Amino acid sequence: MAGVNQRLERLVRRTQAQARVPALSVALHRADRPLWTFTVGGTGNDNPLGPDTVFRIGSVTKTLTAVLVMQCRDDGLLDLDDPIGRHLDVPAHGTATVRRLLSHTAGVQREPYGDIWDTLHSPDVPELLADLARIERALPPARRFHYSNLGLALLGHAVARLRGGTWAEVLADRVLRPLGLSSTTVHPGPSAATGFLVDAYSDHARPEPRLDLGALGPAAQLWSTATDMARWAAFLADPAVLDPSGAVLAPATLDEMRWPLTTTDEVSWQAGFGLGLILLPQRAADPAAAGERIVHVGHDGAMPGFLSSVYARRGGTGTPGAMGCAVLGSSGTAGETNDLPHRLLAAAVEDDPAEVAAWVPGEAPPPAYRSVLGPWWGEGFPFVFFWRDGALRARAADAPAGAPPAVFAPLPDRPDVLRTVSGRETGELLRLTRDGAGRVVRMHWATYRFTRTQETFDGVTTYEL
Repeated sequence: MAGVNQRLERLVRRTQAQARVPALSVALHRADRPLWTFTVGGTGNDNPLGPDTVFRIGSVTKTLTAVLVMQCRDDGLLDLDDPIGRHLDVPAHGTATVRRLLSHTAGVQREPYGDIWDTLHSPDVPELLADLARIERALPPARRFHYSNLGLALLGHAVARLRGGTWAEVLADRVLRPLGLSSTTVHPGPSAATGFLVDAYSDHARPEPRLDLGALGPAAQLWSTATDMARWAAFLADPAVLDPSGAVLAPATLDEMRWPLTTTDEVSWQAGFGLGLILLPQRAADPAAAGERIVHVGHDGAMPGFLSSVYARRGGTGTPGAMGCAVLGSSGTAGETNDLPHRLLAAAVEDDPAEVAAWVPGEAPPPAYRSVLGPWWGEGFPFVFFWRDGALRARAADAPAGAPPAVFAPLPDRPDVLRTVSGRETGELLRLTRDGAGRVVRMHWATYRFTRTQETFDGVTTYEL
């Protein structure tokens, strides 16, 4: 463990020194190890720098607002395909849907009306809504990814209206307190770090103004500690560990949020966006695991004098449960801050992978599904159906070991018809056909025929087993 921590410390120190960040605070959360924290630099004021130092997290705020929106959906207060005008009294752009606003594909312009980053004046809620009549729809809806602070701010105020409070009140009541994020706040206390613009051609660091974003708060207002944000990232990765009762959000809803709805560019496809979450595919360090699916899920944040990057790691051999990393820095121009959590997450897994759990025998599959197990052919390709962890599963015979299988659940009143609940063909039906002895001899999955021997589409067997 000491060697692992030394490597992580060195990565942080090198980033702080090379990127010239006055203060850098880092935390790494994982379910199987104690919380790791590290700080380097100074706050820029009379307060010492430590794990409890508060930094501005900027657009990481959007991930918390997104969870509030999904809570409203799960509670039946809204539908993701509702127009925002159904939940806010707006003079224009009311047809933009909740889903499109969450995924930044609604086409609304990036900021509220006016040059707010020049004047440093942020509107209040009535002004924000009234000025919608003066802003542009930058792109047609669903045309492409177009990042919008304005869009997330509108969602935050819709949530506030639906819940009968302010956005800040609803956030504290429904997310911060239940998850123990006690240092995450709309307004910082005296221990907060000072944010700086570090001069490009000297070592001078000039303090940036501390802004109250007013009605833009749901998009970027929050302050927090690296400890709180590493815990938040861990929740985004593995909510069942941080929120076992599902009081904040059901794991299935987080699965929905993590599904990519768009890429952020049309050329490299290196990043995607789900429902309020950035999705960054990662390469496995071990060439033997090149086919594994690894993704970092979270968000970056930028405000005058601050950069933050908060991500969780999912998938891949050695990745423990509830693994999240937060990097908070007090320079608004040190782009290396945003690369650091990904390097730390990868290094932690490489040098200190999760323990390999011992295999233990499980229960036998139900008699009704035993004749399903083994190799089948569909569309000319081989598949393997197997029983594991209490469910029927399937994957292509040549799929990488880390590829998630399809998982099936029988319909309550039709045991020979199963719904695909995750993986390939999610949502589609698997229908079993039995012979007179009750053995499954044919299956149809998403209407495609599956047989024990390879067949042409018109049923000609190419060989016998």
